[in-house]
Amino acid sequence: MRVRIWGCRGSLAAPGADTVRYGGNTSCVEVRLASGHSLVLDAGTGMRPLGVLMQDDLPVELHILLTHLHLDHLQGLGFFRPLFGAGLDIRIWGPTSPVQHLGERIARYLSPPLFPVHLDDVPSNISFHDAPETAVTIGSATIRAAKVTHQGPTVGYRIEEDGRVLVYLPDHEPSLGNDLSVVPADWMSGYELARGADVLLHDAQYRDHEYGAHVGWGHSSITDTMEFANKAGVERVILFHHDPYHNDDDLEELLKDARAKWPGIPERVQLACEGMTMILDRSGVETLA
Repeated sequence: MRVRIWGCRGSLAAPGADTVRYGGNTSCVEVRLASGHSLVLDAGTGMRPLGVLMQDDLPVELHILLTHLHLDHLQGLGFFRPLFGAGLDIRIWGPTSPVQHLGERIARYLSPPLFPVHLDDVPSNISFHDAPETAVTIGSATIRAAKVTHQGPTVGYRIEEDGRVLVYLPDHEPSLGNDLSVVPADWMSGYELARGADVLLHDAQYRDHEYGAHVGWGHSSITDTMEFANKAGVERVILFHHDPYHNDDDLEELLKDARAKWPGIPERVQLACEGMTMILDRSGVETLA
C-alpha cells in the first residue's frame, strides 16, 4: 500500500509561516491499494488538495473512512472534487450512533445554513456504512475498525495488505489521566487495533507538561503515545494530530521527547507532515518523502 498524508493538524487548521514545515491542514490520509482501490482516512481540510489531484486519476473504487464527525475531520468533504463527479460511487464509513444514521449526521453539516449545497444534491453516488468492527475486504486489503476513547462516537482503523499493517488512531486518549505503564495492555483502548502494527499514526497532541490541563479532552500526551505504542508492539510511530498552537519548532521539541523514550533507531519515531509518503509492502516500510 502507498500512504500519503494530506493533513495532520488537529482541532483547527493552522496555516502560516510557523507551520509550513509540517503543515496546517487537518486530518486526511490517502491509502492506495495494490488493487487500485483508494481509502481516504478522514475528511479534514487536507482533503481539498487531495481531491484536486484525484479528479484526474480516479481510483477503481473510493472509500472514505471517518474516525468521527468533529469538524476538523469532516470539513474538507464539501470541497472534495470527486464528490461532484456525476456517477462516481463513493462509500463513506463512520462510527455508529444510537441516535441518527451516519448520512443524517453528516448532512447536518453539508446542508444550509452551514453549507450552500445539500448532501442529497451532489451528483456522485454516495452510500453510507457503519465502520466495520469485524474485518471486511476492500480490494487487496482487509480493514477493521474499533471504538476508541475520544469525545463522542469515535473509531480507529486497521488496514492489512500483503503482510503489512497500517493503523490510524488520530484522536485517542488511552490513559484518561492514568499511568499507562501499570495498565494491562489488553485493557488499553485501541490495543487490539494497534497490536503488532508496522506503522501507527497516533494522536500526539500534547507535550507532557501540557496534558494535565487537558485530561478528558480526548487527546494524548507524548508519554502516553509512546507507552501505548510500546505495549502494542508497534514497529514505527508517526506522531499525528498536531496541536494548532504548536509551531514547527514546538513539534521538533516534541519529537525529541518522543525519541528519548525509544532510543536507538530515531527513524522509528517521526513527525507526520503534509506530503509524507510511505510504501508498505513485503520488503518492509519505506518513507519516500
